Amino acid sequence: MADTDVRGADLRKDLEDALPPRRKVFDADVARDPTVVVDDVHIVYRVHGAGSGKGSATSALSRIISRKRASGVREVHAVKGVSFTAYKGEAIGLIGSNGSGKSTMLAAIAGLLPTEKGGIYTNGQPSLLGVNAALMNELTGERNVVLGCLAMGMSPADVRSRYQEIVEFSGINEKGDFISLPMRTYSSGMGARLRFAIAAAKTHDVLLIDEALATGDQAFQARSKKRIEELRAEAGTVFLVSHDNASIRETCERTIWIEAGELIMDGPTEDVVGAYERGERP
Repeated sequence: MADTDVRGADLRKDLEDALPPRRKVFDADVARDPTVVVDDVHIVYRVHGAGSGKGSATSALSRIISRKRASGVREVHAVKGVSFTAYKGEAIGLIGSNGSGKSTMLAAIAGLLPTEKGGIYTNGQPSLLGVNAALMNELTGERNVVLGCLAMGMSPADVRSRYQEIVEFSGINEKGDFISLPMRTYSSGMGARLRFAIAAAKTHDVLLIDEALATGDQAFQARSKKRIEELRAEAGTVFLVSHDNASIRETCERTIWIEAGELIMDGPTEDVVGAYERGERP
């Protein structure tokens, strides 16, 4: 029996040594429930060149009808071989410079972008919350709260019971009765706060947040961070994309650094954010 245990330990060590450092399998990970597995994911955008000015739309339609391939198609390799596993109860920050592929990665996890290569596997339904999440500008904030909650699968009774809490959480009415005004009258910050308040009213398996905590005053940010902690405790996993490293430090215990579409570092937040700020790649 002892020899079998030794051989098993040696085999485990050989397996771990054969894997890239950030993809090793550890006992602590096996004991937890994975919620998102990103396996060697590549995402490619194809930008189709088009003429400007009069006639460009007509030319495009002609190419479609004749099934001719447009000239000047440019490929942008936005995500290059990224792999990681997220677990239930984790809050994971995604950092990197502008255009590094962070938001693209979130959209792919949410199922909004196809992968060119590799796969993304989720346990449960991912929900993407971004500053551009769609609300209806011509409707009042009140109607958007109701419609947004119903769209997330909440019952009318749940919406009624949570409505006032959502409004208070957003802080929309702190300086007037803005919740009864059309969304088009809101500032970008007010709209982002209301979007977060709506999304946070429901427990999510995987909540993907793109820069939503960058808006609002300190009181709203504190409420948001507390709600993220509650969401983690209640069910799933939270991903947070932000250029505010302080928010990442306060909210996430794990951080993934992506640069030029490549995963540079994945580990404890202080280690990863510190290396990012110093410009030190492992």
